[in-house]
Amino acid sequence: MAYDDLRSYLDALEKEGQLLRVPERVEPEPDLGAAANAAARLGENAPALYFDDVNGFVDPRIVLNAHGSWANHAIAMGLPPSTSTREQVEEFIRRWEDFPVAPQRRDDPPFAANTSDDVDLFDVLPLFRLNDGDGGFYLDKAAVVSRDPDDPDNFDKQNVGTYRLEVKGPNRLGMQPVPMHDIALHLGKAEEKGEDLPVAIALGNDPLITVVAGTPLGYEQSEYEMAGALRGAPAPIATAPLTGFDVPWGCEVLLEGVVEGRKREIEGPFGEFTGHYSGGRNMTVVRIDRISYRSKPLFESLYLGKPWTEIDYLIGPATCVPLYQQLRADFPEVQAVNAMYTHGLLAIVSTKKRYGGFARAVGLRTMTTPHGLGYTKVVIVVDEDVDPFDLPQVMWALSTKVNPASDLVNLPNMSVLELDPGSQPPGISNKLVIDATTPVAPDTRGHYSQPVRDLPETERWISRLRTLQGK
Repeated sequence: MAYDDLRSYLDALEKEGQLLRVPERVEPEPDLGAAANAAARLGENAPALYFDDVNGFVDPRIVLNAHGSWANHAIAMGLPPSTSTREQVEEFIRRWEDFPVAPQRRDDPPFAANTSDDVDLFDVLPLFRLNDGDGGFYLDKAAVVSRDPDDPDNFDKQNVGTYRLEVKGPNRLGMQPVPMHDIALHLGKAEEKGEDLPVAIALGNDPLITVVAGTPLGYEQSEYEMAGALRGAPAPIATAPLTGFDVPWGCEVLLEGVVEGRKREIEGPFGEFTGHYSGGRNMTVVRIDRISYRSKPLFESLYLGKPWTEIDYLIGPATCVPLYQQLRADFPEVQAVNAMYTHGLLAIVSTKKRYGGFARAVGLRTMTTPHGLGYTKVVIVVDEDVDPFDLPQVMWALSTKVNPASDLVNLPNMSVLELDPGSQPPGISNKLVIDATTPVAPDTRGHYSQPVRDLPETERWISRLRTLQGK
């Protein structure tokens, strides 16, 4: 099933028992952030949270943890909530192969119900801090749309991405464009011309627009066309009234304006997906010139903190699959990629091997994919018969296949995103490939000639025992 907006997705969650409405009055701080933090502790079936009685706000509608469990992620994909993590990744890969699916342009978007050039975000949005050390209110689950200033009519170069946005005033935001993200390339081109960069910011989107906005696609791969592939139906888009940009048709709130060229202000700190606060830095400034919104809009926010939280469910498969596809293009021997740990700062890759040293080449290529350049800091490479999603198997490979004297490749002074708390200076880090595969010729190290194999009858007994358990 394809959802055209956040509301229809929430209806589906509620039907499956995956939406929890909190009936009592709560405080915006610390209750909302603490509740979202707590939801992440409820496991793989944690529900989305809905609040409509928050002290200090008139008639709020606040949604948290919408993607914050494997059950919710499955429902977003139109799958049964019981679908396993591995099966969800495999289905993600299958649908990826359907890319591109052209979007469907629609008239009369719901956000056109209310529009104003007199922008005051505090009048429309129930803003609150997620963590007590945050430097301000953040919009952290938005889809930010920008275009290549050198080729503005090229649909494929239009970017839809998620970037943290700090509310700096009634019509001003601070935005952090990570250098390896497409919007940073767009902004660099605009500033070279001495121009501002127009943007449209969609809040409260359908669940797969949110997924693709956090997916590391190629520069000329359209997020809308990928959303269509993942939905199994064209993604609905509308024309933004001020910028003329293509925006999600079903969004709750649409902000339009510009990133002001060559202007920087202090932004931060913020409790990031790394589980650490990032400090204050000079970042870009967004001026909002028009706001449009649905009647009685929903405000959706994303809790970030020490994993696992909602963001890890949201971007887990969306990180694994691009890395898998990019590696397979060069090395068809690659079997699976698990990059669910902190947006791929660590990745586990299983692969067949052509010859000795091949696994290390796969590990190095992982670090030089478009996403790996800025994120992947540690790669563990395992054999094709090791499931990278089964951590006991991975730990077995690490504990028995690795000789630290010769199976570690330490690469100094490599690029990583500045938010990595281990980088020094920010944005620079050593990177590590751990070869946890069985050596093959001409590499003859170790004593691996007599591995224990599963008995031929094991698979039959797995099915039999599950039947006896009633599963």
